Amino acid sequence: MNIRTTLLTAALLSATGAAIAGPTCTEEPQSKWISEAEMTKRFQAMGYKDDVKKLHVSKGKCWEIYGTDKQGRKVEVYFHPITGAIAEENVKK
Repeated sequence: MNIRTTLLTAALLSATGAAIAGPTCTEEPQSKWISEAEMTKRFQAMGYKDDVKKLHVSKGKCWEIYGTDKQGRKVEVYFHPITGAIAEENVKK
C-alpha cells in the first residue's frame, strides 16, 4: 500500500469510529445533571414508550437511552444531561 492509500484508510476509520461513539454533550459534573429518574420521565413524555431498556452515561457524557419510539421502532437516543435536549437519535435495525 502506498502512503496516500494508508492515510486515506486511517482517516476513514477514524471518522467511522467517531460516528459510532455518539455525541459529546458536556464536561459539567454529574451533580448538575438531570437525575436518571427525571430523564426517564422526560423520555416518556416526549412520546417514547415506557419500556426504557437501558439508561446510562455515554462516553461523550450524555444520557444514553435505549427504548421504543411512537412507531414501535427500537431507538438509541442521546440527551444532553443538563438541558434534556436530544443530542442524537438513532433508529436500530
